[in-house]
Amino acid sequence: MKGFFVVVLRWAPWLAASLFAAAVVAFGAALDGYSQALHPVALLGAAGFPRALAFNALGFMLPGALAAFAAVALRASLPGTAAWPLRIGMQLLLLAALAFAAMGFLPLDTARLDGLTSRLHGSAWMLWCMASALGGLVLGFGWLRQGGPATWTFAAVAGVLLAAFFLSALVPPGVAQRLAFGIWWLWLAGLGWWAAQRRTGH
Repeated sequence: MKGFFVVVLRWAPWLAASLFAAAVVAFGAALDGYSQALHPVALLGAAGFPRALAFNALGFMLPGALAAFAAVALRASLPGTAAWPLRIGMQLLLLAALAFAAMGFLPLDTARLDGLTSRLHGSAWMLWCMASALGGLVLGFGWLRQGGPATWTFAAVAGVLLAAFFLSALVPPGVAQRLAFGIWWLWLAGLGWWAAQRRTGH
């Protein structure tokens, strides 16, 4: 079981990130008029768009499920003496992964941007962002006390928040959103690799 968790920690986040990136690139290239720099990722899975269901499954649901699996493994990798901030932070990381998957279950509806499904999609995106940020802050402060990757966890939180809410004033919105997602995936993958190394000693 220990070896299984190590494999999950090391490779599930990378597999999820690669699947997400490949889906965004491939489905974006197949959709006429779609701009990676200008358009949000969710547009590829919007209701009524061609191949929307396939994108939501491959771009949001499956990567989110793999991220949730990795978050569970990260929680299980905590020592029995781990302080409560680390335990809560890992639970919030799991919530963020489930919110990421939920963006695929609750697709955007461009015909009714103020409709229920579009609002639910927006809520899932906000939950992903806030759970990631709050979870990262709690984890960072916990690792300051007990030792761990606090510095780059705080850097990841700052990067996600800046890219998600402020960077679009300086760069095209599609670029800012993809940067937020990219930072989150790199952070999750880094946490998994760090936890696997600590678990195995190499």
